[in-house]
Amino acid sequence: MTREKIIISGASSGLGEGMAREFAARGRSLGLTARRVDRLEALAAELAPTAPTVAVAGLDVTDVDAVPGVFGDLADRLGGVDRVIVNAGLGKGAPIGTGKAAANIETVQTNLVGALAQIEAALEIFRAQNSGHLVLVSSMSAVRGLPKAQAAYSASKAGLATLGQGLQAELAGSPIAVTVLLPGYIETDINRGVKTSMMTDTDAGVAAMVKAIEAEPARAAVPGWPWTPISWALRHLPDAITARMV
Repeated sequence: MTREKIIISGASSGLGEGMAREFAARGRSLGLTARRVDRLEALAAELAPTAPTVAVAGLDVTDVDAVPGVFGDLADRLGGVDRVIVNAGLGKGAPIGTGKAAANIETVQTNLVGALAQIEAALEIFRAQNSGHLVLVSSMSAVRGLPKAQAAYSASKAGLATLGQGLQAELAGSPIAVTVLLPGYIETDINRGVKTSMMTDTDAGVAAMVKAIEAEPARAAVPGWPWTPISWALRHLPDAITARMV
């Protein structure tokens, strides 16, 4: 099935912007949201020659009351919506208990509470039309909790992945599909400064994500190599071993 009309949150930069470019190149209509409307408008102008329709809307996903209206408006402007990609995220953080709780709380509010608001809005549309594809951009850090400044981020992404699993169980056999993506290290602002030999450049990472999204699996580590075996290892190996991996 080709999903022709796609809403992407957090589309003003990073993976969201990259996915918007890739889907536009495939001739899809796009509804793009983010806080930085100026960047969305510039992106929309760039994508206009290839995407049949590009609608943009400013949205802070932590304003949970605003999310349903924005999603509904974008769906109207696109003439419907076939896929929603819950991508907006934040990577702030500090070791817990060091007096910097605000950064951790903001990250959880954006990545989990804001994501839940988007899921609610998307599924209300999908249930009404009895079809749709919900994509949740979680993280490899959802598989095994990360320490120090990444602990709250890791927890927020684990919560998002668990929401996806619950919805998959509920919607199994229905015309509504749910995909949980677990990106590894892909070069974006969130990962800038991370020193690792396993960093994937943005274009290759986005291509892997879009390929996985189009296949509509229940769960996918991206890029598949090396993150599929790493995901398995993080889930199944003893703590004494996985502690050295994170």
